[in-house]
Amino acid sequence: MSGAVDSEPAVDVSEGIAARALSSQDKPHAENSQKGTGTIESVYEWIDERLGLGEVIALARHKRIPVHSQSFWYYWGGISLFLFVIQIFTGILLLVYYRPGAEAFESVRQITYVMHFGWLIRSAHSWCANLFMFSILVHMFSVYFMKAYRKPREVGWLTGIALLFFAAMFGFSGYLLPMDELSYYATKVGLQIPASIPFMGAFTTTILRGGPEVSDFTVQRFFALHVVILPLLFIPLLGLHLFLVQKHGNAVPPSEEAKPLAARKSIPFFPNFFQKDLAMWLISLNVLALLASIFPWDLGRQADSLVPAPAGIHPEWYFMAPFHMLKILGNWLPGATGEVVGILLFTTGLAIWVVIPFYDGENKTGTRGRNAHYFGLFAVAALIITTALGYWGIR
Repeated sequence: MSGAVDSEPAVDVSEGIAARALSSQDKPHAENSQKGTGTIESVYEWIDERLGLGEVIALARHKRIPVHSQSFWYYWGGISLFLFVIQIFTGILLLVYYRPGAEAFESVRQITYVMHFGWLIRSAHSWCANLFMFSILVHMFSVYFMKAYRKPREVGWLTGIALLFFAAMFGFSGYLLPMDELSYYATKVGLQIPASIPFMGAFTTTILRGGPEVSDFTVQRFFALHVVILPLLFIPLLGLHLFLVQKHGNAVPPSEEAKPLAARKSIPFFPNFFQKDLAMWLISLNVLALLASIFPWDLGRQADSLVPAPAGIHPEWYFMAPFHMLKILGNWLPGATGEVVGILLFTTGLAIWVVIPFYDGENKTGTRGRNAHYFGLFAVAALIITTALGYWGIR
């Protein structure tokens, strides 16, 4: 009996010692966790007190995003912004090693073939430029057909058109910088578009080239335009555009406007829509990574003005429509008449596109709304057809 009685307390004592040992081991972890949480909270409170992060988060939670059958198009503005940030990051990395002027080609050759992962950064920058232009165009057309340019969003539409113009100039000025055969002759072809402008075309083209022909001076001017002048113009305008989007919110298509407010659905921007936005950014990053790694951007032979231009030289795809339009009209009409008519037609269409909010400004369906819709369909069809015909002619 005594042995049985003595054995039970021994078990209890051992379990008590083990429990105290475990609790003594867990205590430092709990204290460290509390300290870590407390440190994070202290840092957040310090920042919030000075920058007002709580107000920003509250504003993001208060903002709501409409939910309907066309909500997918809301993501393209954020995708464009994300790709622009990637352009800045990869552009800064390339800027470290790039040398404009006479050593432009050699510096790009070293970036591509000598520097570790230089080829990947350059490919990512080049592919991202094309994806950036594509996403901006998709964003613009989705805004147009959802009638998101109507009152009170006219200024947002105008700033968006200006951003598209500067984005195209980013692409055009950056394309020459490698100074290989393709970029050299494609720039010469692309400069034929501003050269066709009546009265001021020749002067404007000479200023851009820095002389009568594309040369090292042209590279230096395009480099200054690409990394200094255009960012100084683009970034403040982008800030204004984003401010207007936040101020007026996301527009809904006419079919959704016809519904009563109680029947419309929406979700908070933060965290619901923001999480979906992040998912779209991740998809965009994966697409960019696949393109840059599987199809690396090529570097041709060094440009030589004495060597004949290779066959099939053409401007970038987002300049192909006006270029091919000038080419078609130049073949149909004698002399410089075709180029002048082409410039006038393209300028007239662009002017109508810019001022469409002042023609179709009311939030209701009617003759003007239908006319604007048909004009948009015609513009999309004309761009696609002329671009396809341009590539068909050089194949």
